[in-house]
Parts: sequence; structure tokens; C-alpha cells
Amino acid sequence: MERFVLTDAQWARMEPHCLGKPTDAGRSGRDNRLFVGAVLWVVRTGSPWRDLPAFFGNWNTVFKRYRDWVKADVFIRLFEACSDDPDMEYAMVDATIVKVHRHGQGAKGGPQSQAIGRSKGGMTTKILALTDALGNLVRFALLPGHRFDTAGVAPLIDGLQFDAFIADKAFDSNDIVAELNERGAKIVISQHPRRTKPLPFDAEMYKWRHLIENFFCKLKEFKRIAMRADKTDQSFSANIYRKRSSDPTLRPVIARG
Repeated sequence: MERFVLTDAQWARMEPHCLGKPTDAGRSGRDNRLFVGAVLWVVRTGSPWRDLPAFFGNWNTVFKRYRDWVKADVFIRLFEACSDDPDMEYAMVDATIVKVHRHGQGAKGGPQSQAIGRSKGGMTTKILALTDALGNLVRFALLPGHRFDTAGVAPLIDGLQFDAFIADKAFDSNDIVAELNERGAKIVISQHPRRTKPLPFDAEMYKWRHLIENFFCKLKEFKRIAMRADKTDQSFSANIYRKRSSDPTLRPVIARG
């Protein structure tokens, strides 16, 4: 398989969910597989749309088609089509910061209308992710870079069943602990030194948290995700969906926060 090219197995799962199929009403899309490859190329290299190789077609046509798919939530459907049932023996939560390129600023309503905030690293976006026991993505939320990690946990775990919850000390919150106790889930959270009544802690299970760190490493191999260049949360989220859909080592569901 050439770099940036989808396998036949991946495409077989995606094709029924694309816009512009001959069976759809309206115009038929021109080579959906090539178009998806063009989006993958941009997301991986981090290049501006104007630098899209001519092999993929006119850059402006491809970009407009990309925006149509984003607005129609097509990338969410592709994301779900390439996802299998997660292994919820336990869930892991963590967050990573991505710097917002100046091209990613200037959306209508300003940064406050998007998941963009000023932190120590400047203008940043936080990707809060929940993975299954194998380190495969289950849900993610976007937060402004200055928000506390705990702010997006509630929607990530809403409606999910899991036996244990693994997280670092950034998630050592009484509210989260109370929610997990109510669920009957085992709590494996590295605790803050200021906690007056330490909780039971399974150090061996906590070692599995490296799997979610591995997930973030794979995610940031795609440069358009490692540094946000998209003005809207909707487009930036689509890049994460697209990355997952093309990578057989990652597997998801989602929540926007």
C-alpha cells in the first residue's frame, strides 16, 4: 500500500457512507476514493489546501467538497463505519494540548466561539480523549487550552459502561470519584498529594495508561492535528475523525464539549 492510500478493506467500509454515490440524489461525486486520499494527504502533511498536488485535482474544488462533507457530518459516519465494538473492561482518559496556528484563528465570533483559549503555550486547543482497554479511541471532546481537563469528562462517560477508570492526577476530582462510585466502577486515578483521605490504588493496572499516551503519539503524527490550522472546531474534529478512519490501529465514537 502506498503512503496516504487507503486499503481495499478500509474503502469497502467507507464507500457506502460517502456523498455523491451514483445512487444518491443530485450530482454524483467524482472519484470519492481519490478525494478521501486528498484529505488524508493534507491532514498528514499539514500543508495548505493550495499546495495540494495536482494529482488530486483542483485544490479549491477539493476544499469546497471537504467543507460540504464536514457540514454533512460525513466524516463522523466514516469514523463510525471503521469502528468496532470497544473493549470496555476499563476506560482511560487523558488530554493533550495542540498549538493553534495563526491560520486557525479568525473564525466568525472570535476564538471564544471555538475551542481555542490562551494558555502558557499561547493560543491552544485541548483534545480530551477516552480510550478503551486496548488504547483505541472511543470518544473525544475539544476544549479551550486553558480549561481544566476535568471539565469535559462528564459528557465523555455519559451512557458508557466500563468496569474501571484509569487516569492521571489531573482527573483526581471529588465529583469524578463520586460518579465512579455511583457506577460501581473501580477507580485507578493517580491521587493529588493534598487528598486528605487517599483512595485504594492499583499500581499495576495504572501502568496500562501508557496505551492512551501511545494513542496521542499516533494522532500527532498527522501534522494538521499536531498544530491546529483549522478555524472551526467542526473542521478540526473532522481531521481527527479522518485520521482514525484511515488508521487500522485506532478505533472510535465521539462527544463535543
